[in-house]
Amino acid sequence: MAGVLAGRVLSGCAESAAADLARAEGLVDRALAASPRYALAHLVKGNVLRAQNRWGEAIPEYQAALTLNQNLVYALTGLGWCKLYAGSIEEVIPLVEQAIRLSPRDPGIGSFYHLIGAAHLLQSHTDEAIVWLEKTRSAMPTAQVLRSRLAAAYALRGETERAAAELAEARRLNGGDLFSSIAQLKAYPGAWWGVPETRALYEATYFAGLRKAGMPEE
Repeated sequence: MAGVLAGRVLSGCAESAAADLARAEGLVDRALAASPRYALAHLVKGNVLRAQNRWGEAIPEYQAALTLNQNLVYALTGLGWCKLYAGSIEEVIPLVEQAIRLSPRDPGIGSFYHLIGAAHLLQSHTDEAIVWLEKTRSAMPTAQVLRSRLAAAYALRGETERAAAELAEARRLNGGDLFSSIAQLKAYPGAWWGVPETRALYEATYFAGLRKAGMPEE
């Protein structure tokens, strides 16, 4: 249950992110108190901390999960997201490539592709980002955050019509106001912008692209 609640926040689908995370934290702490060497519980704890933007605290939880179960691929990708948010972007793609090698037909393979695409986008490797984000779209067509990243990437490459279509789809899939404006997106409690260095990269790529795609400031 804690994993589902944290996942709902991380995917941008929570109606009340703060309430979901408070409940998730209590549940996973109970699980760890009962079974401190349970790898999955450490993975979920990492996800909860990541959703709370506590990336430095999440990293040792993912590492503990991998120590207990080196084949836990979602600990690798969770660690990758935290490395991205913490500013160690160059460490991200090797972690995800390891996850893909371990589970090349994983049902969640689209989320692996998404992380690689996000890393490329932040590094201004726009063409590479689009390749991986399009692979993500094929695997996870209803992933709303992915559609917004793809919108930004298309816009940065000058493909404004495709960008606008992806942004419209992100809004439709969300069904709320998350993607209504830059201000609304930045204010989301489970926001994913990272340390100042990473936030600067988001400003130069993701948010710059969304503005080009037609997202207003307010």
